Amino acid sequence: MINGKRVLALIPARAGSKGLPNKNIRMLHGKPLLAWPVAAARGCGLVDDVMVSTDSAEYAEIAREHGADVPFLRPAELASDTAPSIDFILHALDTLAASGRAYHYVVLLEPTSPLTESGDIAAALAQLDAAGDAADAVVGVTRMETVHPAYCVTRSDRGLIAPHGSASFDTLPRRQDLEPVYALDGTLYISRTEVLHEKRSFCHSRTLGYVSAHHKHFEVDDLVDFICIEAVMTNLEAINRAR
Repeated sequence: MINGKRVLALIPARAGSKGLPNKNIRMLHGKPLLAWPVAAARGCGLVDDVMVSTDSAEYAEIAREHGADVPFLRPAELASDTAPSIDFILHALDTLAASGRAYHYVVLLEPTSPLTESGDIAAALAQLDAAGDAADAVVGVTRMETVHPAYCVTRSDRGLIAPHGSASFDTLPRRQDLEPVYALDGTLYISRTEVLHEKRSFCHSRTLGYVSAHHKHFEVDDLVDFICIEAVMTNLEAINRAR
């Protein structure tokens, strides 16, 4: 709870991953992938309840073993590859509200971003709550430093490259002159629940950006991502010292 407002952390974990089968329960640094956001949410003193939305009884049991609430399974029509994410989120919120469990804020934490920490959730919630009437949502973003859009190129049918946003390579700006830009990094999504119902999105004109540490932008799509994230977790103490 933050300033008297109840907070739900919602973690999606459907069972139908095709790129990396059973991705959401694959072991990462000693724990199933879905257990990482559960632990982050449970460790945040501002979160009232931690719920996993899944269509799998097996996943539900694993989630419960790691401290999450799974009061119901997600309907099959909300667990397909083509089902919009917002539909299962609103389904969870509406189902909980019907049983008397209403929340002012909902925090969406995806298992594919396992480097999000309790402190990130608390800081982002505080950022949004402090904004008052000026904002309704906050999402994680990472500053683009090593790959800036100004240095993107196109490639012709013959394989020749050309600058995407400049007339020629001679007119490319110096890195130190570039305006900072940020990318959505998937680390967290937070919204006032009533506004999420209205907008059906976390990203709109009243969304803040919570700037995540650079190493937290890794997302799990394939085995290479698992290996990279394992390396980050193994060396996290050294990474934090160097920040």
